[in-house]
Amino acid sequence: MAEITLTPPAVPAGGKRIAVMTSGGDSPGMSGAVRAVVRQTLASGCVAFAVYEGYQGLVDGGDMIKEMAWEDVRGWLSEGGTLIGTARCRAFMERAGRLTAANNMVEKGIDALIICGGDGSLTGADKFRSEWPGFMDELVKTGKRREEEVAPHRHLNIVGLVGSIDNDLSGTDATIGCYSSLERICQAIDYIDATAFSHQRAFVIEVMGRHCGWLALMAGVSCGADFIFIPENPPSENWAADMCSVVKKHREMGKRKTIIVVAEGAHDRQLNHISPSAVKTLLSERVGLDTRVTTLGHVQRGGPPSAYDRMLATLQGVEAVKAVLDSTPETESPVICIVENKIVRKPLVDAIAKTKEVAAMIERKDFEGAMKGRDAEFEEFLEAFNITTATEKSGMLLPKEQRMRVGLIHVGAPAGGMNAATRAAVAYCLVKGHTPVALYNGFPGLCRHHDDKPLGSVRELGWLDAESWASRGGSEIGTNRGLPAEDFEKTAFCFEKYKIDALFVVGGFEAFTAVSQLRKERKNFDAFKIPMVVLPATVSNNVPGTEYSIGSDTCLNALISYCDAIKQSASASRRRVFVVETQGGASGYVATIAGLAIGALAVYTPEEGIHLNMLVEDIKYLKEQFATDKGHARSGKIILRNEKASSVYTTELIANIIKEESGGRFDARFAVPGHVQQGGVPSPMDRVRAVRFGVKSLQYLEKMFGKSKQEIFEDPMSATVIGIRGARVKFSAMEKIEREETDWKDRRPKDEFWIELGGVVNTLSGRQRGKRLLSGKNTPMPPGSPDVPAKSQEDIDRKESLRVGGTSNL
Repeated sequence: MAEITLTPPAVPAGGKRIAVMTSGGDSPGMSGAVRAVVRQTLASGCVAFAVYEGYQGLVDGGDMIKEMAWEDVRGWLSEGGTLIGTARCRAFMERAGRLTAANNMVEKGIDALIICGGDGSLTGADKFRSEWPGFMDELVKTGKRREEEVAPHRHLNIVGLVGSIDNDLSGTDATIGCYSSLERICQAIDYIDATAFSHQRAFVIEVMGRHCGWLALMAGVSCGADFIFIPENPPSENWAADMCSVVKKHREMGKRKTIIVVAEGAHDRQLNHISPSAVKTLLSERVGLDTRVTTLGHVQRGGPPSAYDRMLATLQGVEAVKAVLDSTPETESPVICIVENKIVRKPLVDAIAKTKEVAAMIERKDFEGAMKGRDAEFEEFLEAFNITTATEKSGMLLPKEQRMRVGLIHVGAPAGGMNAATRAAVAYCLVKGHTPVALYNGFPGLCRHHDDKPLGSVRELGWLDAESWASRGGSEIGTNRGLPAEDFEKTAFCFEKYKIDALFVVGGFEAFTAVSQLRKERKNFDAFKIPMVVLPATVSNNVPGTEYSIGSDTCLNALISYCDAIKQSASASRRRVFVVETQGGASGYVATIAGLAIGALAVYTPEEGIHLNMLVEDIKYLKEQFATDKGHARSGKIILRNEKASSVYTTELIANIIKEESGGRFDARFAVPGHVQQGGVPSPMDRVRAVRFGVKSLQYLEKMFGKSKQEIFEDPMSATVIGIRGARVKFSAMEKIEREETDWKDRRPKDEFWIELGGVVNTLSGRQRGKRLLSGKNTPMPPGSPDVPAKSQEDIDRKESLRVGGTSNL
């Protein structure tokens, strides 16, 4: 066979030639992952390639493997699906096809492959790597390649990114695309709710998930479904009677609508398929309900990615490039995962094996093993769903002497998920025999209106009162920024009068401050010697003791939708810059994460501040960008400015300065979305985390109940904050958090985990690259520089770096 005369291009000194491809079913966020890989590769001094049409592109070679420039991935963050395509490839399943693919990669000089796909795609990738040395030998032996051509490519690096709407890979809390898909499902169910309520109908909703019930479970939790069917935990042998009993009981309690969510792979304990039509027949014939079936189908894959998926895809793409740069021939192929809020690398082979084992356990009817094969979060959500949909479970009731009167109060500004958390708390109380007592309109409402007639601000809640709150934004029991310090005596009087045994506080920094004040006043008021938990809920995500506050994901989704529309306007006129003002108080979290999610050119935060030299450099970079922008689409730029980034350089002033200094080459406008950022309907992530945290908070208060006043006073863990810290959910003592971790002046944590992500924004937007070009130093950033923030696995474990808010789990 004739030799191929094309010699592989030389690899840059100290660099690599890294290819990225998408494979398997498409999922929202894949294009964002490709963008992150390409730009991080270029920023690291390496050469980037994109393989079009998945493994088929590897086999076909030629123009299907394209070298990528910086501008080639402009605007990809907001695009759904995968812009480099995906396809089934029978040829790659055969060894001959894989040999051809290897030859094509050597031709391009590629020595690393980052693959975004499902477990099948990643399995194929690892097999490809294991065969690679043999392929190199065979190419030389058959004369297709010379030894000197093959020598630099004797080792192939493989890194996996999981793009799957099913969220079916073991070892990660979320896969790229799963929360976008869940958003489509919840939106559809929310719409269906209206017609179901109007006609008192039942709806059976079929969602995707052949072997994994994550979408069905989370949709059930998010939307307050009456019953769910998932493959890992089939219903009891008498499931038909059980389901009908639950539905009948809910109807008797006054519920006008019924929602049943069925995963496409649902079955009974004998593995007999449970179809939506079979469920419909049961509801129609046994319960007498007017029932409809809705199969959502591929709409679940469509649309732009959510804020979380954009962020996850971006950070995992950056970490994948770092994993390539860190790798040696002895390094196992990693898959990039997220555990709670922490980006981690795990062995790809192990993750795939565990995933396949779950499916095998289901086939063996080992459902207990299948549940354990999912992460602990999965089991917690199933428990939370069962509790919040329970009707009469006498076996769960506590003895009367162990039952509490739990005060439920919202403090601070409204945030998405407040109602979902309160609904979960109410449901838990009623199932266990506790009395949920809503304290309407915060502490001022409690003190001023507790004894109003005919209806005061202190009200015991029943199941039907809160049942419909799962998808509602704002605060159904009212919220207020007022603090108990305004009237400690009246607050204590009300606690005693209404026999409040425990306090569940949902809110932002004001809620944190309120519990801090109550804790400190225990020395003066016995009424405050009760267990208290703060569930952080604020769009600003600035509560100490947690890296994630419910409401922040809703805010980010609202903000990126706003910015997407603004960017479309900016791109339509091509030469326009928008300066958008974000909320967040003195914390730049919202601006920074939104900057990641929309590909902002720059982000101005209170932590960094704004100075004149910064503006001068950014204006110079804008001039350079627009000067070299010849015919490119999507040319509009966005700069995000936190509302408190500077008292001098306001949003309007920055826009005017940019416009004035542009010399007429481009235009600049400003936009202030304001309270639009609080969102309307809470995002699915905020809903499900609110339910999980709400149930865990009540369980914690329950464990503290029974201690004496003195024991409560002396126990630092009697006043706590629940939150995500690193890779786990944790209750933290208020006393310690107040003393060691709180910046009281600026109302934020002292150590803000997301600060380093500003470097990722600058790197992927080209801002840092622009600074080097403008300074005449067009040198690549060395791995490990501040602009390449991903760390080795050891650094990640030690520093818990690259954590995200947003983003399981979430």
